[in-house]
Amino acid sequence: MDDSGIFAGLDIGTSTVKVIIAEYINNQINIIGYGNAPSAGLSRGVIVDIDQVVGAIQSAVKEAEQRSGKTISEVTVGIPANMLQIERCRGVIAVSLAGDSASKEITSNDVWRVTQAALVQNLPPEREVIDIIPEEFIVDGFDGIQDPRGMLGVRMEMDGIMYTGPKTIVHNVKKCIERAGLEVNGTVVMPLAVADVALTDDERDFGAVTIDIGGGQTTAAVIHDHQLKYTYVDQEGGDFVTRDISVVLNTSIENAELLKQNYGYADTTMASKDDVFPVQVVGQQEPQQITEEYLAEIIEARLEQIFEKLRDELEQVDALSLPGGVVLTGGTAALPGIKELAEDVLDVNVRVYVPQEMNLRDPKFTGVLGLTQYIARQRGVDRIVKDALASDNFQEQPLDGEPEGDVSADERRPRSFRPFQSRKREDKPVREATPKQPREEGSSKIGALFHRWWQKLSEFFERAMD
Repeated sequence: MDDSGIFAGLDIGTSTVKVIIAEYINNQINIIGYGNAPSAGLSRGVIVDIDQVVGAIQSAVKEAEQRSGKTISEVTVGIPANMLQIERCRGVIAVSLAGDSASKEITSNDVWRVTQAALVQNLPPEREVIDIIPEEFIVDGFDGIQDPRGMLGVRMEMDGIMYTGPKTIVHNVKKCIERAGLEVNGTVVMPLAVADVALTDDERDFGAVTIDIGGGQTTAAVIHDHQLKYTYVDQEGGDFVTRDISVVLNTSIENAELLKQNYGYADTTMASKDDVFPVQVVGQQEPQQITEEYLAEIIEARLEQIFEKLRDELEQVDALSLPGGVVLTGGTAALPGIKELAEDVLDVNVRVYVPQEMNLRDPKFTGVLGLTQYIARQRGVDRIVKDALASDNFQEQPLDGEPEGDVSADERRPRSFRPFQSRKREDKPVREATPKQPREEGSSKIGALFHRWWQKLSEFFERAMD
C-alpha cells in the first residue's frame, strides 16, 4: 500500500460478524478499532436472511466506530470458499501511445486495460469473479515483471490467477453491506486472507495447509509458491459440536455453548475423570453432574470426524506432505487439545495460530485481521488490477494496433503453474502403529454416544412406567 489512510475489513461468519478498522501510516498498520457482534441469518457460512445479517453488520460496525472514533463508509469483505474455482487468466494488449508516437511508456491505464482483457472469460451465468491476482507482466517478450508502469514497450501481457464463486453468494454479501449503509471497495477470498496472517513467508513459499474451523463450516486451503492452490469446505464446524452437546446432555443450545467454552476439551486424554460440573437438563429442576471426560468424548467425536474427512480430501492432492504442515485457526481452534487431536488424525505437524494484537487474541479474529493485512500489503499495481475488476465495463473497444479476438487456450496455459499430483486412495501408504490406543472412527463414536443417550432415555421411561 503506497499511501496513508483508514481502511476496514469485514468478516461475515456463521457465529459472529467481525469488523476491524486500521490506520496505515509510515508503512505500519495500526488497529484503532474493532467490532464483534453475534451473527444471525447465516447457515453453514451462507447468507439465508439478508435483514438479520444487515443488523449484525450494523452492530459490529457501530462498535468498531465507537472504539476508533472514526466513521467508515466502505469495507473490504471476505468471501467464503464455497464452490470456489481457481482459474488461470491472461490478457494481451498493445501499449497505448503517450504523447510522442515513438514513445510507448506503460501507464496505469495500460495495466487497467490488460486486466480487462484478462477478465474476458466465458464464465457460466451463475458464477462471478471474486478476485484476480497478477502473477507477472510480460513486455515485448521480457517476463517476470512485477510492475510495468514507466517501462517502454509495444505489447504487454499479464498472467494472473482468477478466483470465481457462485454469483448468489457474492451478490448476497454485497447486498447486505449496501443495505447496512456501506460500500464494498473490494472482495477477497477468505483463505487468502487467513494465509496472509497465519502463515510465515517460508510456509507460504514451501507449502502449508490452513484449516479454518468456523461455526458453520470448516475450510481447508493449500498454499504453495505463495499461491492458493486448492480449497475444500466441509459443511460442519463448531456449531455441530455444540448441537451434539445439547442433544446428548439434554440441555439448551445456549448452555451447550457455554459448556464447550468453559469446560470443553478436544482430546479426552487431557480431560479429568474426577472434575465435575453442573448441567441444567431440560425437564429437570436439579442440575445433573457431568465429568470433563464425558464432555470431551462428545466434542472429540465430532472433531475427529471432521479431521478424518479433511485428511481424506487433502491426501488426494498430496497436500499433507508439504513441509509447512497444518495451521489451525478459527473460533473452534481455541478448544484445548485440538492441536493434539489434529496431529493424531492427520499425522503431520500442527500448530494453532492465535493473533497477538491486543484485545484480538482469539483465533476467531484471524480472518478479519488477515483482511486488513491483505489490504495493506497490496502494491499500487495490485490496486489498479482490482479497480479493473470493480469496473462494470470489461468490454472496452480496443485501440489501434491492439490484438483482436480471444487469446488461444495454449496462450492461457501457464508456464510455471505446478498443480499437486492427485493420488488414488488405494495408493496411500500404510501408517505405522503408534504407542497410543487406536481410536474409533469419528462417525462410529458419535453413533455410540447417541446410542448411550437413547439407552438412558429408554431406562428413564421404563422407570416412569413402573
